[in-house]
Amino acid sequence: MENNIIQFGGQFFVGLGTLALINCVLAQGKNRSGLLWFFISFFLGPIATFLLAVLDKPQAQ
Repeated sequence: MENNIIQFGGQFFVGLGTLALINCVLAQGKNRSGLLWFFISFFLGPIATFLLAVLDKPQAQ
């Protein structure tokens, strides 16, 4: 039983890390800080992906 919990926790963090990397690439494609969005993704997860998809590129001044 305990081994299954540890294995599930490992899979969760691998998935979260993969999502953070995907968000990093999405952010860089929209001229945003990839590193910042990488860390935001650890706290917000899929919500960060949604925000990146919905928000427009920042306007150049």
